[in-house]
Amino acid sequence: MLRCLAVLAALVTLFAAPAQAADGFRGSECLAMAQGPRVMPVSLRRTAAAEQVLITYRGHATYTIESPAGVMVATDYSGTYDTGRTPDVVTMNRAHSTHYTLAPDPKITHVLHGWGEGGQPAKIYERVGDVLIRNVTTDIRRYMFDDGSGGMIKDGNSIFIFEVAGLCIAHLGHLHTTLDESHFAAIGRIDILMVPIDGSYTMSLAGISDITKRLRASVVLPMHRFMTPLDDFMRRIGQNFAIDQRSDSALRISRDTLPSTPTVIILRGV
Repeated sequence: MLRCLAVLAALVTLFAAPAQAADGFRGSECLAMAQGPRVMPVSLRRTAAAEQVLITYRGHATYTIESPAGVMVATDYSGTYDTGRTPDVVTMNRAHSTHYTLAPDPKITHVLHGWGEGGQPAKIYERVGDVLIRNVTTDIRRYMFDDGSGGMIKDGNSIFIFEVAGLCIAHLGHLHTTLDESHFAAIGRIDILMVPIDGSYTMSLAGISDITKRLRASVVLPMHRFMTPLDDFMRRIGQNFAIDQRSDSALRISRDTLPSTPTVIILRGV
């Protein structure tokens, strides 16, 4: 009887594992840390002590993230902004042509669309070198050239999460809607948050500020700014965030060098 139970338990584990992986809970340290106490596994502490991530603002909603192993990711990639070298991975959102291209450089080996096909949501859970990339979908407004008669496109935008060197980095994309508890649970713990602050084309400053405060990232990197006064955004997110305006467009950071106070870092060009 005990042997039968043991075999049954093994089979359950075997068949459950792929489902967990598809849901993003298997292998995601950011989700694991969000589910439990705010402590970091010993393996990640060793990684964070030795390795840094290079984040560079390239323009509009495009940041590049370079891992310790040399993997380069470009966010909301349209091909417009110089990334220095050809990225290994690009992520895109469908809001309009400044956030995607249907003709990316063929040397880019991983092109990840934040929208799905045939009415299905994009489901991304991909490891490239030392970077784990996953997405959380949100609805997006229709534009005049979209098919349909207005309203929202379900799951038309993706929040991309990049897990690298013990850091949890999120790019909110062309976010148009507030997030509910299911979104926050799927996003997990975030250390560095890339957030659009235009206040109109994406979300209102009030709405995006609420999301920023809720995600409680150590570092907030504004993007998609246009002419938005930085003071307006800072006033809305409150006195709990420091501000650090840099003369450089690049930031080297690790788990060990995250600021002790939540900080909005404004890189050159933003």
